[in-house]
Amino acid sequence: MPSSIPRSAAVSSVVAAALAAGLLAASGTASAADVRIHDIQGTTRISPLAGQQVTGVTGIVTGVRTYGSRGFWIQDPQGDDDAATSEGLFVFTSSVPKVAVGDAVSVAGTVGEYVPGGLNSGNQSMTQISRPTVTVLSSGNPVPQAVTIDGDSVPDAYAPEGDPAAGGSINGLQLDPERYALDYYESLEGTNVRIGSSRVVGATDPYAELWVTVKPGENASERGGAVYGSYTSQNTGRLQIQSLVPLAQQPFPKANVGDVLSGETEGPLDFNQYGGYTLAARTLGTVVDRGLEREVTERQHKNELAVATYNVENLDPTDAQEKFDALAKAVVENLASPDIVALEEIQDDNGAKNDGTVAAGQTLKKFTDAIVAAGGPRYEWRSIDPENNKDGGEPGGNIRQVFLFNPERVDFIDRAGGDATTATGVVEGAYGRAELTHSPGRIDPANAAWENSRKPLAGEFVFRGRTVFVVANHFGSKGGDESLTSHHQPPNRSSEAKRLLQAQAVNAFVKDVLAIQKQADVIVLGDINDFEFSATTEALTDGGALYPAVKSLPRDERYSYVFQGNSQVLDQILTSPGVHHFEYDSVHINAEFAEQNSDHDPQVLRFRP
Repeated sequence: MPSSIPRSAAVSSVVAAALAAGLLAASGTASAADVRIHDIQGTTRISPLAGQQVTGVTGIVTGVRTYGSRGFWIQDPQGDDDAATSEGLFVFTSSVPKVAVGDAVSVAGTVGEYVPGGLNSGNQSMTQISRPTVTVLSSGNPVPQAVTIDGDSVPDAYAPEGDPAAGGSINGLQLDPERYALDYYESLEGTNVRIGSSRVVGATDPYAELWVTVKPGENASERGGAVYGSYTSQNTGRLQIQSLVPLAQQPFPKANVGDVLSGETEGPLDFNQYGGYTLAARTLGTVVDRGLEREVTERQHKNELAVATYNVENLDPTDAQEKFDALAKAVVENLASPDIVALEEIQDDNGAKNDGTVAAGQTLKKFTDAIVAAGGPRYEWRSIDPENNKDGGEPGGNIRQVFLFNPERVDFIDRAGGDATTATGVVEGAYGRAELTHSPGRIDPANAAWENSRKPLAGEFVFRGRTVFVVANHFGSKGGDESLTSHHQPPNRSSEAKRLLQAQAVNAFVKDVLAIQKQADVIVLGDINDFEFSATTEALTDGGALYPAVKSLPRDERYSYVFQGNSQVLDQILTSPGVHHFEYDSVHINAEFAEQNSDHDPQVLRFRP
């Protein structure tokens, strides 16, 4: 997938920055007789020849990319026996390359360090030659033997600690490919590599790519994924797979998590913005379907309250009826028609049309009608329209949280006065019970923590005579965070600062409820956009006000989302101490599948108030 910035500009900027930092040699012309590919690659992530002109760099073409970032890979068939130096290199041509796999070539051009996503992304750079002059010396040569990547070759440790003197960067550190996975992959940058039959841990996405693991036992989920359980369990065996064959010539295979990419997959090892180290397959294995099925949760007993959360991914009336029907079917069949459903990403009545519309009644009517058509209850809804373009998300879309509830099972306590800018509070009502001042109402909407972000929606429900407070959330996204393959180690997670403040605001609200009614039933749920081990979750649970229900599951079942082959927690349901016994289920119906109705899996909690 091509970067959003010009490749030549990205090369120039990283070279200039590295020169300023003293990481690169001054520009000049290197002697052709002295330069081979491993000399260009060097023993760190930054080429010692970056910024220099080179001539007579020879190698065998191992892969050609005719789309996106066009170019080809060459490899020196005679290495230097140094495990830290790669023998492969990408040649960026910008236009369709005029070489073929097996050509022996001589290349002249400028050595550079291209940063996919731009210098501010934090991504590692890829060493390459740009503005090349290419001479084909011969054709039909054998491709250098592929290096096998497997569970034995990839180290268990992920990355070295970044150099404090370089702002936490690992760019200037000597590669240690026998100790660190990122160093191992970097030592093979541009090299012809292969994997054998490997389990799929990230389903085929709309961009024709999937993820596998070469370590089948590494943090394996019960359904075939790789669970991301801490900031130090990055799952070193993950590898992104793309194809060098144009899709019109050979469609990319569809695979779900747990399937197997069988046989041999071989090609150059690339690095890109959307996945880091990627096997750019010249030959692609065959997907073997392992029959992953979408889960169905248990139906609640008559005296159990079932509360669910579901991110429906920018739902609006302009979406196809098929999307509404599929989401509705999931609510009825897979979630067993919960009594209360907190929805995230309900858009306004004309979706992303940016004309000031904020009401979402048409969206919700279309959705609830589809639920009835699927055999579910006639849900009622409560929500608060946001101020136009003040809650983030797609411009003009005005996403918000919404409560659906089954009036045959649950009563909603309406307390007027809540709107986009008015905060709901907690007061003492009859018999010393907590009550909301506005229901539905927003929590602390003027707090700077919610700037350009969704404000929490609080509601007061009654089930079998017992009051239940529910808070629906959609915390700030992870946009701006550096990837796990960042040259900063550990990566910078800048987005966490905002979610920490948001969590503190919600935690304070829950404490207000519990200060009045210690054993109140409070459910906090939604797309928290953060892990169960994160500082965000710690802030939500501060003082024992809440418990993350996902921690009641075995570790290999704790996930609601799959990102870059890591099965991880983003959606959560948290309970107050008054919720003594519950059953919690992360219902896997989307995230592990190539065909998705949303990119999130819904969550359900059942308990007896």
